[in-house]
Amino acid sequence: MTRFQNPPDGISQEALAGLVAEAVRQALMQHGVLLDAEALASASAIAGSVAAALPFLPPTQRLAITSFKGGWTEPASAFFRAMAERIARADETGADTVDEGPTIGPAKPISPPLAERASELQSMLIEDWAGEVAGSTYLEERFRIPRSTLHRWQRRGEVVALRKGGRKHVFPLAQFVDGRPA
Repeated sequence: MTRFQNPPDGISQEALAGLVAEAVRQALMQHGVLLDAEALASASAIAGSVAAALPFLPPTQRLAITSFKGGWTEPASAFFRAMAERIARADETGADTVDEGPTIGPAKPISPPLAERASELQSMLIEDWAGEVAGSTYLEERFRIPRSTLHRWQRRGEVVALRKGGRKHVFPLAQFVDGRPA
């Protein structure tokens, strides 16, 4: 846990959001971004809430967010367009919520692949799924299994090797009994 996740020892999420919101408001004003008072307050509050939420997420969700390599501008713009339309529709109907999915632009629904990919973004650490894992060098040193043998077993499908990084693989240790695949 970070110091932000333990309110008695550190700062609460709400307090952190307030600090970030104030810093964003000052930065926007200092750099001459032309926004009315309400828009400035909303932008600051949203930025503060988003930034303050990250330290309080579980490690797997934090890892999924930090591993995202795309640009944040387009997803953020799409989110705000969808929210603006949703709020406008709710105001027209007088309801607090709208059951329809959010739309982007003129009545164009958000693509289903994005919604389907949301569940894939729930990243999971390899160790959480497979138990204790080790690389080929560790297995060679500890269990006296040559790396060439590991590679041969992997090609034959006798052992499970999980990719970790670009090229390297790790092996769940539970599959080895007495230096051989179980």
